[in-house]
Amino acid sequence: MKKVLSILSVSLLLWSCQDNNKIEVGNKTEIEVQSVVEMGDVILGENVNATFNVKNVGEYPLILAEVKGSCSCTVAEYKKDPIAPGESVTIKATVKTDNAQPGLLRKDVRIVSNTDPSITSVLITANVLRK
Repeated sequence: MKKVLSILSVSLLLWSCQDNNKIEVGNKTEIEVQSVVEMGDVILGENVNATFNVKNVGEYPLILAEVKGSCSCTVAEYKKDPIAPGESVTIKATVKTDNAQPGLLRKDVRIVSNTDPSITSVLITANVLRK
């Protein structure tokens, strides 16, 4: 069901974005993003503020339909405009550690876009230390 909703969301977004780039439903492009962002040590209760770049390495505009954390403790901010071929944008993700356990923290940020596959994941890691 989530996959169908994602596809419909991307299709609607592509259909509604009409400009000189002539974005058409079905134009798949390619994305380049680092798969792991290592944030080092963080004190329990502090926020982990990670940034990573997303680059459009394909031939068509890249549409980021959704960028979302794997849980409510992870929030991502991103540019919602189409990304032209060869261009990059920075995504900022904040992970709250208030309820985390000391030790290795692993949180995913999922990027839904007009790529194949349509979901790309970035793993944010940190070592949570007691206060």
